[in-house]
Amino acid sequence: MEGKFFEGLTQMEITVGSYKGKIPTLYHDNMSLTAIYTATTSKVKPYLPHPDMNPVEFVPGRCLVAFTAFEYRKTSIDAYNEFSIACLITFRQTQIPGITVTRQLMARTYSAYVWHLPVTTEIAKNGGIELYGYPKFIADISFRKSDGWVECELAEKGTLILKLRGRELPTGTGKVMRYVTYSLKDGVPLMTNVCVNPVQYAQSMNRDNAELEIGTGHEICDELKGIGLSGKPVLYQYSPVNEAILFAGRVLMDR
Repeated sequence: MEGKFFEGLTQMEITVGSYKGKIPTLYHDNMSLTAIYTATTSKVKPYLPHPDMNPVEFVPGRCLVAFTAFEYRKTSIDAYNEFSIACLITFRQTQIPGITVTRQLMARTYSAYVWHLPVTTEIAKNGGIELYGYPKFIADISFRKSDGWVECELAEKGTLILKLRGRELPTGTGKVMRYVTYSLKDGVPLMTNVCVNPVQYAQSMNRDNAELEIGTGHEICDELKGIGLSGKPVLYQYSPVNEAILFAGRVLMDR
């Protein structure tokens, strides 16, 4: 483990199902871009698998869906790519349109249900499923840069699911952020903390700094086209260099 961000951490060897590795999982060198879009709350709600998950709304009737492309160049489970489609939520808490998301932004703590999470390696898939119940599957996730843009293409078995493009914005050093992810494993909700150190980071509300293109012929394409996504994002985050820690999940027992 190198870097002050990882100081004091102890990893444990674990074997769960087909997964053998260490927790927490360490991500030493990564690139990521995130575009957050609004969607129709009533159309997103049926995709949330637990009644205590409440979509966070930007304005009444319009919730938030985040699209994030990850290029993990050096991790404790080797290099791989990942694409997250997540719905911002509260869990067992009411949300106030506009206010809840503002509080999350100010606190640099985001909570989300992981809706789809394709990856490019078997170890990343198996670990995500066995440990966290994440909806992972193997896909083709590729990156390319051109004319000041970064583009990520997500496809499965030759079928394009989507393309996410974001501008290479000027960056500074960001403050540590926390992502609280929610998932279901064997019908039981899990909460997992992910801490990110954005070594190089930029955030923009310019709606022209990111673009999303949805493909055709895949189930995920049909889902995304059916939730009333906005034409442009409300927030864009670009981090060409960051570090991250994925901690063990915690079971949320019924009260």
